[in-house]
Amino acid sequence: MEAKTRPTAELDLRRGMRVCWPFILLLSVASMQSIGGFSLTGTVGINYGQIANNLPSPSQVVELLQASNLTNVRIYDANPEILIALRNTSVRIVVSLGNEYVATMSARPDKARQWVKKNVAAYIPAGTNITGVLVGNEIYTGNDTVLKQSLMGALKNIHSALVSLGLDNTVKVSTAHSYQVFGSSFPPSSGAFSDKSVAYMKQLLDFLNATHAPFLVNVYPYFAYKGDPSDVPLDYALFRPSSGVVDSKTNLHYDNLFYAQIDAAYSALAALGYGKVDVRVSETGWPSKGNNDEIGATPENAKTYNGNLLERLRKKEGTPLKPNVSVQAFIFALFNENLKPGPASERNYGLFKPDGTETYDLGLKGLKRIVSSLPPPPTVATGNSGNSSATTAITSPTAATPSVSPGDGTNSSSDSSSAKGMHSLVFISFYLQILALSSFISVLILEQ
Repeated sequence: MEAKTRPTAELDLRRGMRVCWPFILLLSVASMQSIGGFSLTGTVGINYGQIANNLPSPSQVVELLQASNLTNVRIYDANPEILIALRNTSVRIVVSLGNEYVATMSARPDKARQWVKKNVAAYIPAGTNITGVLVGNEIYTGNDTVLKQSLMGALKNIHSALVSLGLDNTVKVSTAHSYQVFGSSFPPSSGAFSDKSVAYMKQLLDFLNATHAPFLVNVYPYFAYKGDPSDVPLDYALFRPSSGVVDSKTNLHYDNLFYAQIDAAYSALAALGYGKVDVRVSETGWPSKGNNDEIGATPENAKTYNGNLLERLRKKEGTPLKPNVSVQAFIFALFNENLKPGPASERNYGLFKPDGTETYDLGLKGLKRIVSSLPPPPTVATGNSGNSSATTAITSPTAATPSVSPGDGTNSSSDSSSAKGMHSLVFISFYLQILALSSFISVLILEQ
């Protein structure tokens, strides 16, 4: 996510209103669904940004993801350490090609094929479950005309490379948009693309329709509330009970802003003749901290928004316009990222702090909680009773991530001393359990 300004379309929304442990699967879902070709387990995804110098190692992040049952991940590059760490896990991952590479990939099909072979095809046979490639981020709302004109060529060349390698059925290609691509979004049935973006959309939607890939958009009710808190009710933005909004054209009732924004996107696609293209949310979230002028950026509001969002996603709800299509979204973000530019809120979207603990309580298992939740050492009864009891679960320490050489500027991972300390705690816990079990065995031998 880039530093955000208040989208015109979001302002329109105010009108008419005044692995090793017994994991607890808190976000569990039973069935496999499709994100318009992006394979997704259930309805919940997480964005794993890395603009920080204090994050846990990729292998520790995998532990965190699995412990919290966050099994759908998007990264903003193709970091080889992350892709290696995710081998033979239940986690499905969407990799990204940065904006800085788009022009080259558009002009050079050979470079596109080389990138796909190195960053996608090389990992899939080894067990990394890559399900999508996002080419660029929020390009059509930027000011770089060359970049906008290059996007379609890059999308097509990346897709053609996947086709040539026999991966196009399992790995889909799309791009993520800022909500600013819409010129209007209220009422939802009047959703339409802006004059600046509509010129690019038909060709893009033709491509997405032909390749069965989704239209991805970043949806942030926070920005609508922050932009006009007097006209956008906080309860409506946070999924809390409210009178909501009724679309005067369709008579559909909306009890939250998030669903209204998604349906506005569906309406914009339908207006151009692409009503069958799926809309999926590539980013959504709420900051837990901000500058003094960033109204609403509090831990309480962030907890309420993300908690209610997770509850809605777990229920596999549809929107009022698409009641039979489950809403699927990637939450922003996994961690607070201390090196992100922009206002303070940009560095405070994480569900987790860099040390692996929750930013606020959503019932997820942080890294430190995993260590503290390991079973206690065996309890041994001694004496003449002949009774003894032992409760233990011996687990091996997690293997470290193999070292790799970064390539093509795609590695933005970093490690931290606190993360290494957490890894040591896991080993110490394992070692103590071995000692306890050994003592128990010794007692049994002596009693014979």
